[in-house]
Amino acid sequence: MTGGRVTVVGAGLAGIACARTLQRAGVDVRVLERGRRVGGRMASRRIDDRPVDLGASYLTVSDDAFAAVVDDWAARGLARPWTDTFAVAGGEPKSGPLRWGAAHGLRSLVEDLADGLDVALETPVSTVRRAGDGWLVDDDTTDAVVLAMPDPQARRLLAPDVAEALPADGTFAPVLALAARWPERVWDFDGLFVNDHQVLDWVADDGRRRGDDAPVLVAHSGADFASRHLDDPQAAGPELAGALADLLAAPLPSSTFVHRWTFAKPSGSRSESYALVDGLGLCGDGWSEKPRVESAYLSGRALAEALLAG
Repeated sequence: MTGGRVTVVGAGLAGIACARTLQRAGVDVRVLERGRRVGGRMASRRIDDRPVDLGASYLTVSDDAFAAVVDDWAARGLARPWTDTFAVAGGEPKSGPLRWGAAHGLRSLVEDLADGLDVALETPVSTVRRAGDGWLVDDDTTDAVVLAMPDPQARRLLAPDVAEALPADGTFAPVLALAARWPERVWDFDGLFVNDHQVLDWVADDGRRRGDDAPVLVAHSGADFASRHLDDPQAAGPELAGALADLLAAPLPSSTFVHRWTFAKPSGSRSESYALVDGLGLCGDGWSEKPRVESAYLSGRALAEALLAG
């Protein structure tokens, strides 16, 4: 597209990658984000005067385009290599690709990519509807719209006739993320897979992935447990903390914080990397065969390239 205007709704990695690609091609693009900061599910929260990653745990690299981005982050000290091996509760350690963290939290990587973009924070969107040959985002006219968010959230913004023209929704599993701090380290792992547990699914050492060795863990619940506590996630804190302490054979943490992710991670996979119908695009990590941070970046970039080609 040339001379058009694109509105991107959602300032997670997919939305920012899409907007950045469009801007570099000379397109007038604006990003609308309902939250106070960019980042989406690559979110971190300042707890005890340090950022703690409460959403995505790490990123991996397999695609050359994303590798170039990560290499640039690493060269500037924003991203850091973490580990290629995680422990398994009751089993042997599991090796895999190199995982990357960020000294200032994964959100800082999205903030870096968003530098120089027109991003309107604390700007919720209520409706996206057709307007002649273009679109209305609430009362603002635009030539094309990108909804960079989980499918259920995107569909809430659309009129039924618009939603019906899109591919069927993907499914997303909820997660409760527990940040837990101890006076000192009482474990020796970078990350821990927890299989067939009634409460927990995964535990990450936030100090090691951040590089400051703070005695902080972030534990993710299983989807079934999270679904029972979505209305009052803080009330689940004691059970989460107790389950984590039991798993470590350690005392209870000295402080905790619980964050709710209603649409935490895609439950399935797709062969398409985005959807685009009549100038309305959807992108995110749910548009991939294997949902992950890299998938979100590639989805946003691919959607931008499709818009440019149209």
